[in-house]
Amino acid sequence: MRKYRVGIAAMVHDHLWGELAHWSKLENAEIVAAGDENEELRAKVQAEYGVPKLYSSWQEMIESEELDIVQAAAPNNAGAEIVEACAAKGIHVISEKPMAARLEQADRMLAAAEKAGAKLMINWPTAWQPSIYWMLEMIRDGAIGDLFYLKYRAAHNGPKEIGCSEYFWKWLYDQEQNGAGALMDYCCYSSVMNSYLLGLPKRCIGFRATLVKDYPIPDDNAMIIMHYPHAVGVAEASWTQKTETWTPNPLAYGSEGSIGVLHGKIVLHQEGKGTKEIDPAPMPEGFTSGPQHLLACIETGEEIRGVCNPEISRDAQAILEAGLLSADRGQPITPQPY
Repeated sequence: MRKYRVGIAAMVHDHLWGELAHWSKLENAEIVAAGDENEELRAKVQAEYGVPKLYSSWQEMIESEELDIVQAAAPNNAGAEIVEACAAKGIHVISEKPMAARLEQADRMLAAAEKAGAKLMINWPTAWQPSIYWMLEMIRDGAIGDLFYLKYRAAHNGPKEIGCSEYFWKWLYDQEQNGAGALMDYCCYSSVMNSYLLGLPKRCIGFRATLVKDYPIPDDNAMIIMHYPHAVGVAEASWTQKTETWTPNPLAYGSEGSIGVLHGKIVLHQEGKGTKEIDPAPMPEGFTSGPQHLLACIETGEEIRGVCNPEISRDAQAILEAGLLSADRGQPITPQPY
């Protein structure tokens, strides 16, 4: 059995630590190196996962090591540089959501991976939630007829307030590194769901503002409305919500019914059939975590599935870009195709 050599490019995205737990369970992968400028993070990854080689930058790690895969956990605006450096050496990359800070960076990532023939996966936490996964697949299979409305609200009380590490929230609060504030961090989830089900919209209308926080951040609440020829998508984001979202989330309406996720169950209403709650099935074989699915696709040559596919994630970035520009300019913006 071949064992894939995995390197970690930066460690300032807090999602990384959950992903390392997934990597550590895979028999055909081994984390051999990590690169980050922060000594505390280098010490942590060595203490918790026994990573043997540590570097003071991800650039030095990629130059020095023979790697098969890189797990990127950097600020959003660093993704393009990481993928380009890896692609030049034929290294596959899994990068945390969203794809980038700006659309131009996402396009560079996609182009570099395509040119090198390397796999590029954008890892979305919602991709591995059975309720959301099966809801989206049921919509694609026609459970509610023709989709005409999809909304998802992503919200909490703010990265600092909920206990994210300082390494994480510092760049989330930086416009250049993150791309925006809550808009980029949390409107991305609905953007990628709509991209997966409906593609690129005709236009986007965006809003963002700092409504509650009393310290400098790009925005703490945001919304993007996606206008399709026969549908509308809604992305809501908040860093100021102290309670749970108590309505179905995501929520979709179609020509023959509605579907949503509530407390981990799928709630399906079909015309003439009433409403039923469905316990979601387990995730399908080969699609249980980002690391596991990436390895499966590398070995089989299959395309990355679902919202984690780089082309789907790239179009989500186009929606985010259009929403951001719309919010700042006060006018509808057409998302740009690749």
